Amino acid sequence: MRISDTDIEQMVSILLRTGVLLAAAVVLGGGIYFLLQHGGEQVNYREFAGQPAIDRHLLQIVQGAFSGRPRSVIQLGMLLLIATPIARVALCLIGFAIEKDRKFVIVTTIVLAVLLYSLISGAAGAV
Repeated sequence: MRISDTDIEQMVSILLRTGVLLAAAVVLGGGIYFLLQHGGEQVNYREFAGQPAIDRHLLQIVQGAFSGRPRSVIQLGMLLLIATPIARVALCLIGFAIEKDRKFVIVTTIVLAVLLYSLISGAAGAV
């Protein structure tokens, strides 16, 4: 079975569109849920309150989202949005590997490694 460049472009297009729409739907749903729970609260602009630790760690964000915590649902949507272009690079890497295009496999592997290193080192620095 031969996969053409057009097939890969089609898969990448579907992945990007699906990722962005899914992320937008999750953020919108989380935002509506947040407003339903906290829409009437008074905001205190005199004191800065950063994000709680539960909204800064991947596992806790996922657990919070599945337990119905609105801020975690919004954070999960943002993580999906960040993961979309990374998944695109990974899909391109698979496509280039199937086509046996060594040069693009090497370049795409380097790009994916840099993206993942940046993401992981940034997350480790935020702790």
